[in-house]
Amino acid sequence: MPVFTEENIVKESLKLIKNISLNYGFSIWAYCFMPEHLHLLIEGKKEDSNLKKFVPMLKQKTSYMYKKTTGGKLWQENYYEHVLRNDEDVKSVARYILENPVRKKLANDFTNYPFSGSLVFDIKEF
Repeated sequence: MPVFTEENIVKESLKLIKNISLNYGFSIWAYCFMPEHLHLLIEGKKEDSNLKKFVPMLKQKTSYMYKKTTGGKLWQENYYEHVLRNDEDVKSVARYILENPVRKKLANDFTNYPFSGSLVFDIKEF
């Protein structure tokens, strides 16, 4: 039986999130897996991109994988969403999300934290 580490679980979760985001028409500007929660900055790329369908599918698929590998529960029932206003810069919000591990003293530099990144840009070029 394979050993499931935190890194493997994050890697598998990210694969699922990538696939689901493509299927539901979303780009992942930033992601950051923290010890108790996940931050995502997403953008709907299609006219029919639907957050209310995307999030439950993401939670369902990742929960199934997590329960199968660890036997535990992954998500709480609800989630928090914030829609960016026109005056909010996407890259600034992405950087804020990516710097969460530094603020929580999990990393000295956000580019060295292994559980965050972007599927839109290279965070090392920030």
